[in-house]
Amino acid sequence: MRYHEKVEVHGHLMDTGVLARVLDDVLDYGGDYRVDHIDLGRSHDDESHAVITVGAETSRRLIRILMRIQVHGVNKVDAGTARCEPADRDGVFPPDFYSTTNLETVVHLDGQWVPVEHPEMDCGLVVSHGRVRTVPVTDVRAGDQIVCGVDGVKVVLPVTDHSSRVHESDTFGALPSSTQPQAVLVRAIARQIREVKAEGAQVLWVAGQTVVSTGATSALVALVEAGYVDVLFTGNALATLDIEAALYGSPLGVGPLRGGRVQRGSEQHIRAINAIRREGSIRAAVESGLLTEGIMHAMVKANKTFVLAGSVRDDGPLPDVHTDVVEAQRAMRGALRGVGYALMVASAQHSVATGNILPASIPVACVDVSPATVHALTERTSAHAVGVVADTGLFLEELATELVPDYRPARPGSGAIL
Repeated sequence: MRYHEKVEVHGHLMDTGVLARVLDDVLDYGGDYRVDHIDLGRSHDDESHAVITVGAETSRRLIRILMRIQVHGVNKVDAGTARCEPADRDGVFPPDFYSTTNLETVVHLDGQWVPVEHPEMDCGLVVSHGRVRTVPVTDVRAGDQIVCGVDGVKVVLPVTDHSSRVHESDTFGALPSSTQPQAVLVRAIARQIREVKAEGAQVLWVAGQTVVSTGATSALVALVEAGYVDVLFTGNALATLDIEAALYGSPLGVGPLRGGRVQRGSEQHIRAINAIRREGSIRAAVESGLLTEGIMHAMVKANKTFVLAGSVRDDGPLPDVHTDVVEAQRAMRGALRGVGYALMVASAQHSVATGNILPASIPVACVDVSPATVHALTERTSAHAVGVVADTGLFLEELATELVPDYRPARPGSGAIL
């Protein structure tokens, strides 16, 4: 006996390849399908609608398939009502818990559809006092009512202007390349940032140490001071290099004249960390007058939020660094409230971590010198992701020039430290 369920999906199914991906996922998860109905619309801008019967040999496998294809906006035709079960211990979901996507989600409870608060992928759904929110497995507590199975859960794809997306495809294409006009991309990103700020939302930056090593510190400082950096996610490396450069004139022992590495350069690195640890925090170092310039100084002076997430390779680390990755995730989640745009620059690991907790509705720009990294991040992060293959220093100099009228690059070119 096989188990079947009728599902449906709306959108631009053919030109975006969504339908093909849905059917491939069904087969990859060991199921089968029958396309019962498909309406392609009358014009290129019309949305399509498909109804598909999905089958599997067991009910458990069918549920897994239905959860999997929801990432493409596929929902059961007969949604039903959500089923909840209590977690039997801290840090463990019930076996058949509903695994979330980062799409806008609604849950059918007591005859009404309840929106999920702050959608996030790879979490569970906890129901409490008529509200539904995502919860990571580390934060679930015994007795929490957890949504199980796929009944009563629907996802909603972000609304997009398809004609606009097609019109801009030459600029924003799904596969970013180094041949794209960077100046056009920078202007488009600058325009989005202005619009987000005008709407009262915040701009999140996820940045890697390359920002400092390519000489783009002054550009990012100018953007912070102009109000275009509200939240910064980074690690020990960027903050330490930035502080080291502020205290000693150059990061990681790099000589200021010829760009060569000086003797015992790592000693300077750990001395910078030690100086901040003696003060107690980056903020305390700014308030005491020890730290008087740089990115971290600008963030503190502007009273902006930053989250430093650590790793096993960190020197020190700085006292502000979250050395517990679960605590770092919690701090990052807490800092996302009010964010309306995310800019990820030369930080693959932190960007992936951020993409995992961002709702799909938040537009994202991914910037890296590696086309493979840019493509991976744009595919993973958001339905509104833009990719830019560019040198970090050059990109930030251009963006600062675009957004800050009186900004002038500190020197010609990217100022990369080689």
